[in-house]
Amino acid sequence: MVNSLAQLGRIVQVQPREVWPHEAHHFTPWLLQNVDVLSDLLGMELILEAAEHPVGDFSLDLKGYDEATGDVVIVENQLEFSDHTHLGQILTYAAGTDPTTIIWLTTGFRPEHRAAIDWLNERTDENTRFFGVVIKVVRIGGSEPAPSFELVAQPNDWEKQVRRATSASSEAGGKAAIYAEFWALALERIRTQHPTWTRGRRSTQSWANTSTGARGVVLSMAFTRAGMITQFYFEDPDATINSQRFEAALAQRDIFEAALGRAVEWDRMDGRKAAKIVDGPADYDVTDTARWPEMVDWLIQSQTRMRQALDAIGGPKIFGGTL
Repeated sequence: MVNSLAQLGRIVQVQPREVWPHEAHHFTPWLLQNVDVLSDLLGMELILEAAEHPVGDFSLDLKGYDEATGDVVIVENQLEFSDHTHLGQILTYAAGTDPTTIIWLTTGFRPEHRAAIDWLNERTDENTRFFGVVIKVVRIGGSEPAPSFELVAQPNDWEKQVRRATSASSEAGGKAAIYAEFWALALERIRTQHPTWTRGRRSTQSWANTSTGARGVVLSMAFTRAGMITQFYFEDPDATINSQRFEAALAQRDIFEAALGRAVEWDRMDGRKAAKIVDGPADYDVTDTARWPEMVDWLIQSQTRMRQALDAIGGPKIFGGTL
């Protein structure tokens, strides 16, 4: 008689220091190279670009940004239980870098430190978010150890959204609140239909970015005075790199536009650090809520064509490498 019971392995907890003996020499470099683990957990498109970032006489572990929104992100790592010293360091680093998102990773949070994060989320403004993440490692049978991070403290996004809407109501007729609602709808559709494009979930700006696979180049969706657009936006801190990438694509303009099926705007943005390739505009206004499903359809269709056009000229590698 065949045994119909499934044979399942058991998950075994592994001490993080067995995998990363030293925080600065092992864990921080690993996280810098495997930021997708943290991005998936938080629902962000994290780009971490600086290790041991100086803040006065101190050194922040990691600094970067959320590619979907451009918000500054800082990360403090602690391969031990939370303590008062690191809580103080986090606040010092936040004061010195003015981030939107502050992430504290530890192997465990003492109740008073988790309460401190909750208190900070309740008392800070709608543009500041604190996250507490527990570093866990697991193994199944004889498998390789695998990260299994746990999110244990986070902002109350609903309350912050209410405050954002209230504060925005006196500015531009509540436009920020309208953008927040539209991008929540659009990004949810995109994540469902094209999960590799973005992990982003929110934006209160007139734009929201998705990933291209090349650091410093995003495929942005935006409302402009002329209407709604999608665009490859070259945003590397180095203007020379942006120019080189833009010119590399422009050299294959005919192939790009043939794959896209129409002409686009090629803008060197002379005198600016950035450059862009623009599809659109389409005649849409974000305040026309009845047409939101139609707008999202247009954005997805335009993004699909823009990505196909990029593939036709070599994909992200044309920009000098991938993430």
